Order: sequence, then C-alpha cells, then structure tokens
Amino acid sequence: MYFAALLARTEDGWEASDTELDDVETLADLADLAREAATDDETVLVCIEQEGVWFGLVRVDGEDDPRVYVSDGAAAMRSSYGEVLLSDELLGREPEDLAALDQLVDLDGTEEGEPDREATEEAPEGEAEEDTAPSGPLGDAQLLADLGLEAAELFSLTPQDALSEVAEALGATDVLESVR
Repeated sequence: MYFAALLARTEDGWEASDTELDDVETLADLADLAREAATDDETVLVCIEQEGVWFGLVRVDGEDDPRVYVSDGAAAMRSSYGEVLLSDELLGREPEDLAALDQLVDLDGTEEGEPDREATEEAPEGEAEEDTAPSGPLGDAQLLADLGLEAAELFSLTPQDALSEVAEALGATDVLESVR
C-alpha cells in the first residue's frame, strides 16, 4: 500500500494534501505537481512511502531542480512510484536521451550506419545493468538539513516511521496526519 502527500511551506506553517500519482510519469512531472501546490516559491516536499518497504522525499524550491532522497533504491526500483524518483542522475548513469542522440547522429562507427555485431550482442547485458539500483539510501541526504533533519537522522529512519519522523522534525505532524 502506498501513501503520497505534499507538504507545502506557507507563511503560517506547513499545509498538507494527499495526492494521486497515477498521472505522474517522470520526476519533472512530480516537480511540476509540487510547484502547483506551492505558495510563491516556498518549499514543497513530496512524501511517498510504500508501507514498511521504502520511502522517498522530493524537495522542490521554486524553479530549482528537485532534490531527491530514497531510503532503498533497489526496493523503490520495484515500484512504479519509486521508479519516478530514480532518475538517471540519481542512479549515476548516463541519461537515456544521450543514447537516442547517438542513434540519430549515427555514431555507431560503421560505414553504412548498420549496428556492428559486437555492440548488438552486448546491448542486452548493458540494459540489465541499467534496470537495477543499489540497495540502501540514494540521493541528497542533506535535503532537509536546513529544516531540522540532518543526514544522519534521515539515514536512521525506518520506512515504517519515516514520514511521521520527518513531519515531527518539520513541525508538521498534525497536518500530515490529517491527510493520512
């Protein structure tokens, strides 16, 4: 079972709203969803958890790039919502768009533009590596440090209690619980 909520910082404190992620396909979509909930360019946190398995946090500050933390990359990779958070950059691999550009420009090294046999045979092996994520935490563990939750504390959170602990550190326990 999944839970997803937006915590938007306002002049009066934090406001929470539950959110549906069914139409979110990319991290950019998720950042846009968060920006829609923002008052001015204030901070918005997207909180996602799969009960007892993993949790993820996405921080969006105005038009800045989203900052992401995932408690367990391998567990999140097995989840459609988790895959949204696991960008190529977060996983430390080249963006998929570069491969598409290589194909468009015909940089495969052959004269006729046909793929050479060795590259074709190695592709499935390389694809298998790209479809995995390491076990354990991934991302920016400092994304909440200025809000009162240091990296060491974030690393120590368990998926069962993480969002409640995050909300407590932010002073947003009541508003998060109201949408849970």
